[in-house]
Amino acid sequence: MAAHPDKTLKGKFEYYTKLLIASHMKKFLDENFLLQNDTARQLYHEYARDMPIIDYHCHLPPKDIAENKQFQNLTQIWLYGDHYKWRAMRTNGIDESYCTGDKPDREKFEKWAETVPFTMRNPLYHWTHLELQRYFGINDILSPKTAGAIYEQCSHLLQTEDYAVKALLQKMKVEVVCTTDDPTDTLAYHQKIKDSGFSIAVLPAFRPDKAMMVENPVTFNAYVDQVEKAADKSIDNLDDFLDALKKRHDFFAAMGCKLSDHGLEVIYAEDYTETEVKVIFNKLRAGRKLELQEELKFKSAMLFEFAVWDWEKGWTQQYHLGALRNNNTRMMRTLGPDTGWDSIGDFPQARSLAKFLNRLDTENRLAKTILYNLNPADNDLMATMTGNFNDGSVAGKIQFGSGWWFLDQKDGMIKQINALSNMGLLSRFIGMITDSRSFLSYPRHEYFRRILCNLLGEDVENGELPADMDWLGQMVQNICYYNAKNYFGF
Repeated sequence: MAAHPDKTLKGKFEYYTKLLIASHMKKFLDENFLLQNDTARQLYHEYARDMPIIDYHCHLPPKDIAENKQFQNLTQIWLYGDHYKWRAMRTNGIDESYCTGDKPDREKFEKWAETVPFTMRNPLYHWTHLELQRYFGINDILSPKTAGAIYEQCSHLLQTEDYAVKALLQKMKVEVVCTTDDPTDTLAYHQKIKDSGFSIAVLPAFRPDKAMMVENPVTFNAYVDQVEKAADKSIDNLDDFLDALKKRHDFFAAMGCKLSDHGLEVIYAEDYTETEVKVIFNKLRAGRKLELQEELKFKSAMLFEFAVWDWEKGWTQQYHLGALRNNNTRMMRTLGPDTGWDSIGDFPQARSLAKFLNRLDTENRLAKTILYNLNPADNDLMATMTGNFNDGSVAGKIQFGSGWWFLDQKDGMIKQINALSNMGLLSRFIGMITDSRSFLSYPRHEYFRRILCNLLGEDVENGELPADMDWLGQMVQNICYYNAKNYFGF
């Protein structure tokens, strides 16, 4: 800091005050980022930092892994398909042509760089700079001034062998990846990855949401035809449909699948009879639109069947609850789903969720279950619901899943961890997921680990937990890695 030009006593006081403040100011995103005390720093650097990653729920394209895709520039790996960034750019007044449109890649990146300074206090600001540091060794702040140099440097690296997607996964110490796959998927790319001898296990997860989307009979019947083809089985009635889907479920198991996944507004648990559901299926196949109660009965029946199959195979079932999707009908028609027009919903969750889990538990057919909540108002509800059905057969059998989508940021993670700590056993938590389509998203695990260690460190230094670093360190490593490894049996 240069000498202060003001030689008066007041001027000198102001100068030295600023100097003192600067000397105590923490550097942005340094090695102790988010770690606010000595205990937190010890827990992270000595226990959490180097643990492998088990990413048991993501949306990475297995085709890209099988073909060891090489991205040609930073836009392709960073902005293609990333609706988080698109939402921020739109909010910043950036035209859609720079998000999902046909503008040149470099111009799209420049518009993202123009937006980044405006994302301060949004998790995108942290994620962006963590990814630049961890993958590319770049410590500069992304802005219009630095955009050109950063784009050139990263794009050059991405075209080298060390930045093909397999190397990117290995760089982050990923051990297992579970993708999200429709029952009709051939899983050919998973087989190709396995045959290649790749060091990371890339396994499918069974996501049968489309088998329950009965709002539009035309769309549903087109999907039934796809199931028919995939299972190589004629589908003339509900029993045939279930048999075909079960055949696909069996195939996924043979391919190493250990998890199912369901993206739902709520759990469906209406009362129904087998006869009713068969009649409803026939009505759908005839192309007739269902009444609301018929939709709910059909979805409830299908969801229960899927859960029983998971229990029979010893799988884990995952339920992502609470998203209100495709709110902007104009953009939905233009761009389709998963392009950034979804939000948190405010659906009633407790009664139907309890009824669904209770039926499975009563029949002794309740599989290991992970409940992901999107509405923070329901955190305590979800955390207490898990305790209703943990029966002692498996540690943490029913899990309150990590913060996801709109809640996989600092505040969302802290609230989820606190709710779980207050209502259950944080020490049995199976940790973070990426829930991402990006191969550069793995620093989110670091983000989570730093937040976890800081919370525990604060409790120790406040005298709320004992300074037993052996136990706390093991607890941190369990949450980051070992709990998931043991829970899933990978």
